[in-house]
Amino acid sequence: MDRLRFYLVFIIGFVIYFYIDANFFALILKSVFSVTHSKALGHVTAYMITLIPLFITVGILHKDYRHIPEKLGLSNSVSRGISFAVIATLPMLIGFIFKFDLNKALSFDTIIINTISAAFFEELIYRGFLFGQLYRYTQLGFFPSVFLGSLLFGSAHLYQGNDIGELIQIFMLTCLGSVLFSWIYAEWKFNLWTAIFLHCFMNLYWLIFDVDTNALGGVYANVFRFSTIFIAIGGTVLYKKYRQIPLEITKKTCWIK
Repeated sequence: MDRLRFYLVFIIGFVIYFYIDANFFALILKSVFSVTHSKALGHVTAYMITLIPLFITVGILHKDYRHIPEKLGLSNSVSRGISFAVIATLPMLIGFIFKFDLNKALSFDTIIINTISAAFFEELIYRGFLFGQLYRYTQLGFFPSVFLGSLLFGSAHLYQGNDIGELIQIFMLTCLGSVLFSWIYAEWKFNLWTAIFLHCFMNLYWLIFDVDTNALGGVYANVFRFSTIFIAIGGTVLYKKYRQIPLEITKKTCWIK
């Protein structure tokens, strides 16, 4: 009965959030912008308001409203998340410095919206809630838990595509990115800050340098990006092996726990 209740509350809570986000996010953003003339502030405010149903849902799921940040992975070490992300994204930073020019058309609002705001709120929704609540608090394993969030995460980035080929590539790339961030989140003891800052720095370097207009990138951009992914995964595995910490995601936790 408790298991059924959990799934029902989870689904209903997300559907309510999705409805509010789809119907009121743009309205809130425009309303705040009309007063403040700041797209960044409008973006952050719209996220904070539309996410209220998810926070309430987490409280209901665990019958505890005092520890909602902990249930989402926000009560863990921020400094560890930053340190991990800085090291992992060094290939992108160094590679982009030598290969690409700075993006001269960059604005403050664009940086806030596409790096800090996007990374924080997307990780909160797709990893902290959609993946985290299912994987951490049900018997579902990694792949069933990550499936829905990855599909939605991929779909949320389709606006970047101009033709069917780009749409497919962007969808696949961002789906895989979702799986990566979920894995990082799980392996770092459900410290959401690791995924947030990894996401943030990857977006930031892609943005401040004139790499590409969407998430695909060319050969060099992807060499540097996949080098970062390699370090993020390899570094995590080596760190846990050195510390004699067992991996969270194994054959036993892939499907059903």
